[in-house]
Formats: sequence, C-alpha cells, structure tokens
Amino acid sequence: MSHADTALLVIDVQESFRQRPYWQTDDLPAFTNRLQALIDGAKARGIPVVQVFHVDGDEHFSLKSGYVRKLDEITLEADAVFHKHRHSALVGSGLDVWLVENGIRKLIVSGIRTEQCCETTTRHASDLGYAVDYVTEATLTFPMTHASGTVFSVEDIKKRTELVLVGRFARIATVEDALASTALRSAA
Repeated sequence: MSHADTALLVIDVQESFRQRPYWQTDDLPAFTNRLQALIDGAKARGIPVVQVFHVDGDEHFSLKSGYVRKLDEITLEADAVFHKHRHSALVGSGLDVWLVENGIRKLIVSGIRTEQCCETTTRHASDLGYAVDYVTEATLTFPMTHASGTVFSVEDIKKRTELVLVGRFARIATVEDALASTALRSAA
C-alpha cells in the first residue's frame, strides 16, 4: 500500500458534543493538539482527510441546530465530507462508495467518541477488509457510569477500546506511528 491507498477519517469532531451534558474540557487541549498534528501530517503527505458528521433528530445533532460543524479548535479543510446517521461511518453515508472509488485500502481513525463511533467504524472497516490504524490519542471521550454505579474514566474507556481492537480490528498507533507508516509505504 502507498499513501495514495490511505485516508484519514475525522469522525464526529463537531460542535454538537459541546452541547451535551457530559461534555468536559479536561482532555480537549491534548485531543485537539494530537488531532491537529494528525490532520496537518496527513495533508502534508497528500493523504485525503475525510470529515464525517453525525446527524440525527436530536436537537444538537440536527442540521438545523447549527452545531453540525467542526469543533472551533480544529483547523480542517476536508477532501470529502459525509453525514452519517448510525454509529459506523460506513453505513448509509456514501463513505463506503467514496473509499472504493478512490482506491482506499487503509484508514486512519480519529474523532469523537472513542468507544462509540470511532470504535464501531474501526470494527466495521476491518470486517470489510480495510487495514486500520486507530489513533487513540486523536480520539475524545468522556467518563461513563455503569449501571452498578462504577464510573469509568476516560483513561479506562480508552484502554478498554485499545484492548478489544488491537490485533483483531486495528493497529493501535500514535499520531507519529500512523504518519510514519504512510511515509514508509509511500517510499516503497
């Protein structure tokens, strides 16, 4: 594979989440820093950057809300934009067709939420035969409370996501790892 076979998916990095009651800014600076480095690195290597927005009937995720737009902290000029209505970006958005038409065989996954749409898209992509680099540090999530009352921290959720993806659905990569592997393939 070459860098021409690769696309960066930026999933649900949208202002809609800022309106949710669970929104926290604790991890936002680290997330936006790593995501911006990934976007900038992909652009510098000629890797298409695909922005995917979640759209549904929820007041904050409807197109009429004005919140279905990139997070203000991120600078991004997407090569393609898709709207999804399911957890996987590959269901009903047209992204699957675009990937085939553009000869994409490898995906770099980033976005919001680590354990939901990012993980679901990763599993789905792997099942469809795509090689996937899952860049956990370029994903964002929020603490969650189990029915038992146990609170799972962001760190817990990210570790669990890596645990269930690694070796079966994706390679867990840092921003630098994901970008370096595309550079190595493009030189081959």
